[in-house]
Amino acid sequence: MIKIIGMILAITFSLVFGYWYSFLALDEIPMEQAEIIQQYQYNSEQAVELILTEIEPHLFTFTYKSFDQSLVNGQISYPKNQADKYPVLIGISAMGRGYQRWWSESFKGRPTVTQVNKITELADKNGYVVISIDARYHGKRKNPDRTLRSIMNDLHFFGDKTDYEAMIKNTVIDHRVLLDWVSQQNNLDKSNISVVGYSMGGQIGLILASLDQRISKIISIVPPYLDDKTALVAPKNFISLLKNQDVLLLTADDDENASKSENNFIFKHISSPKKVRIDFSGGHILPDDYVDSLSDFLAG
Repeated sequence: MIKIIGMILAITFSLVFGYWYSFLALDEIPMEQAEIIQQYQYNSEQAVELILTEIEPHLFTFTYKSFDQSLVNGQISYPKNQADKYPVLIGISAMGRGYQRWWSESFKGRPTVTQVNKITELADKNGYVVISIDARYHGKRKNPDRTLRSIMNDLHFFGDKTDYEAMIKNTVIDHRVLLDWVSQQNNLDKSNISVVGYSMGGQIGLILASLDQRISKIISIVPPYLDDKTALVAPKNFISLLKNQDVLLLTADDDENASKSENNFIFKHISSPKKVRIDFSGGHILPDDYVDSLSDFLAG
């Protein structure tokens, strides 16, 4: 009887898996780079009205309307040492994390395991203005009717990539609109704009820096590797556009979101000659002291 039950379960599993693989699982569908780039175009001539609210000296929250009139929430900090022009660091959070992580070692009782708050501290010491916004479906932009879990379940289990790709793509464009505002500010150094992103933030950062030459430096920390199942938001389809920027890629040798060979592929195909890679032992959450490796890059 046990053997019969086992056989029935095995057959059922095989049938279910076969159905999923044949009809629901995503197929790789390559896209031409020009076709991908076209999807990220927007009206860059529209005025950006960013509304600042001071919460303490040198620290402000803000909102602005993006290309599609979606409301974007974020935070900006100015260094205590005044200057005529400040370099800019744009921080992009990991999936499920809000902009507050860049200024806090914990949020709502949960530690900032990505250590990005230490990056802000380092940037502040080097005179940077630090800016971060919520990605779509994150933080103050959460949609109770469309949770991150439901978006990722649709992607992985039902082969529906629509909202996942839109989330990444539109967040990239939100950042391009933010760059429009940065470019209008007389006290911000438009020739010294850095982007730093962790995990999903590293993915978004690579895409953003590839598309927008206003970014002079990109630090991508353990970005996930994506193939052409989600070609529209796979960094590998953009990084040949990184021609002249300074690029720092931080990877892990046992990262569940990117294998050694995948990380090797990404670094190899970054076109900029000014690229550096640092590979850490361990998984997707890097050692607490990894931020120390960013010192020279941000000081330069």
